[in-house]
Amino acid sequence: MLRIRRDLVDAMVAHARRDHPDEACGVIAGPEGSDRAERFIPMLNAARSPTFYEFDSIDLLKLYREMDANDEVPVVIYHSHTATEAYPSRTDVSYASEPEAHYVLVSTRDPEADELRSFRIVDGEITEEPVDVVPEYDSAAQSLPE
Repeated sequence: MLRIRRDLVDAMVAHARRDHPDEACGVIAGPEGSDRAERFIPMLNAARSPTFYEFDSIDLLKLYREMDANDEVPVVIYHSHTATEAYPSRTDVSYASEPEAHYVLVSTRDPEADELRSFRIVDGEITEEPVDVVPEYDSAAQSLPE
């Protein structure tokens, strides 16, 4: 299950809406060894495409160096689909290289409704997981990976 703060969900949806009709993409980093999404990092879709997203390789390298320096990992990797449901495409699955990450998709196909779903993608296998949106995290408890 992905447990995530409302402000982070709102930020992903706003980024997806802002970049529409192109796909949006980004990462939410969290402390290494946890499953707690904390730091929202919107990225530029280097492909600038309505049907495909690609992280800029230089930006991605800088991001991973920054996360390493901060003892962080990519807890959430998100992107949007502009004309289809929030479900991973074959291309999305082929690019999924973080087995511990939650892959969140936001569909912007309906301007009146937000569709956000989360998946684990491991060895090409897609597993949808529930999303628990909370106002804030309990400071005493830290969600661990399932």
